[in-house]
Amino acid sequence: MANGTGGGSVARKLIGSHLVSGEMEPGTEIGIRVDQTLTQDATGTMVMLELEALDLDRVRTDVSVQYVDHNLLQADERNMADHIFLRSACRRYGLWYSKPGNGVSHPTHMQRFGLPGATMVGSDSHTCAAGSLGMLAMGVGGLEVAMAMAGEPIHVTMPEIWGIRLTGELPPWVSAKDVILEMLRRHGVRGGVNRIIEYHGPGLAALTAMDRHVIANMGAELGATTTVFPSDERVLEFLRGEDREDDFTEIVADPDAAYDVTDEIDLSALEPLIARPSSPGDVVPVREVAGEEVHQVVVGSSANPGLRDFASAAAIVKGRQVDPHVSLDVNPTSRQILVDLTKMGAATDLVQAGARIHQAGCLGCIGMGQAPAIGRNSLRTFPRNFPGRSGTADDRVWLCSPETAAAAALTGRITDPRDLDMDPPDVRLPERSSVNREMLEAPLPADEARRVELDKASSIGVLPELDPLPDELDVPVVIKVGDDVSTDEILMAGAQALPYRSDIAKLADFTFVRIDEGYPERAREAGPHAVVGGRNYGQGSSREHAAIAPRHLGLRLVLARGYARIHWQNLVNFGILPLEFADVADYDRVEQGDRLRVEGVRAALEKGTEVEVRNVTKDETYRARHRLSPRQRELVAAGGQIPLLRERARR
Repeated sequence: MANGTGGGSVARKLIGSHLVSGEMEPGTEIGIRVDQTLTQDATGTMVMLELEALDLDRVRTDVSVQYVDHNLLQADERNMADHIFLRSACRRYGLWYSKPGNGVSHPTHMQRFGLPGATMVGSDSHTCAAGSLGMLAMGVGGLEVAMAMAGEPIHVTMPEIWGIRLTGELPPWVSAKDVILEMLRRHGVRGGVNRIIEYHGPGLAALTAMDRHVIANMGAELGATTTVFPSDERVLEFLRGEDREDDFTEIVADPDAAYDVTDEIDLSALEPLIARPSSPGDVVPVREVAGEEVHQVVVGSSANPGLRDFASAAAIVKGRQVDPHVSLDVNPTSRQILVDLTKMGAATDLVQAGARIHQAGCLGCIGMGQAPAIGRNSLRTFPRNFPGRSGTADDRVWLCSPETAAAAALTGRITDPRDLDMDPPDVRLPERSSVNREMLEAPLPADEARRVELDKASSIGVLPELDPLPDELDVPVVIKVGDDVSTDEILMAGAQALPYRSDIAKLADFTFVRIDEGYPERAREAGPHAVVGGRNYGQGSSREHAAIAPRHLGLRLVLARGYARIHWQNLVNFGILPLEFADVADYDRVEQGDRLRVEGVRAALEKGTEVEVRNVTKDETYRARHRLSPRQRELVAAGGQIPLLRERARR
């Protein structure tokens, strides 16, 4: 439903106050000044190598923070070596360093550094969670974060502003996770593509800042550019509880604010919801699937990171025992939250009920531990359940609220929490958090930082050499994949692959193996090659490794029905040409092994948005389109952002 241009909305105010190039017209490229950056250890090593390649002296943002939260299992020397390297890079380039075990990046950043009115980019797709504080925060590829640290603006396609009006209040046993699951139930994993989601309306008053974090975090699962909430009384309440009241700035939509697209949710009409395996968009009421046997329940992750989320689960299981067939795992999202849970007695309630308390971090969310049994149901308060992301190839991961998760832990089956024989949990949270700054290392003074040497173990690799895009592409299709293929399927995460995140040559062995184990070998044999994809190609994680590793193996062309925003930009950043079928039916005509030819690539890109792709094998021609701005065409032609910068430096 169209409804004006969105003037006076929070999103437009945030963009307008940071706009450095372009016009705020949907579909056109704009440049936005960046105030803050966020990196985490699964992506940060590449970012630091990119800063080194850029020959940066010191970051030029107001705040840049490197978190160590994803890869905390020290199975061999590689993880520790990466952490040592990251700390040395923070000291050298002027970043804050959040030590292992301090907390998951998104809630920790919200607690310590989140600033209403600021812009932030992060090399993690769930960076959008910071929209809960009235920030404009976007997940992007690591190279774009490195460029932002160097003082460059972030370039994005101006999205539509999607206004979601909230009314009513959440009923008992229903929480913020059910709000975002309702959005996914209605709109699916592509519903937010090329949109900023902005929540407004009287229903906001009953949602705390951390409730909003839950909702904003999983805007990434809708494919949205980001999510924003106003900075209002509930944000002030949150900052006051973190001893940061002076950082508050009110930012609210004008009374007559209009939106490009609209929707409305009556919070009082919501019920407990759950996403079935293996897509965040396959959402149904819990009662529709009640009775399915459950063998694992995991509470935690950036999608349900608040003290209330853990305290609610603790209140439900208090004085009871977890079903003997269920493993109840709890991942506190920060050391601060673990301290508060302990002070409240909630940690004791969880342990006495049979829960296992793990260290503060992402862990099972990225497949680093807590892998479920084959074919057994695992209920998780996580943001994603893409196939195999848990670390188990044949997994059955469901996404739900802490209330639904705790109910299943007690009964051993998927259970609507409203059907439990108890009153809804009455959780009373402290007004002030146990503020923990001790595990954050501040940036060194500039003169001292310049004397720091990067501490690189032999397992820290180098960026691959990136040659220019040939003016004639004549390449075989080494793999063809379907719709909604995630970056976890393009390049697997988990305990097998992530330790090699700094060694691209080795990491490349894990490319597409969740779909086709033969891809790495075929790609090496083929050299320059193409991949054919379906709709929403590359959804999910912002890990640019999913572009770098196949590029290392020779990928030069992707021809797809459509792309997820971050992965599309990562392909561009590393000199891979992303084209889209003009006629989506042509997707069915291309097969693995076909040879595709694009002649006069540079001239074709400059001429317009349409490119002719010849299928030499079938003697057919397809019309394809690109969405590259003039800036991006130059970038792709040079072979990527880094070779382009080096080329300019030699001029």
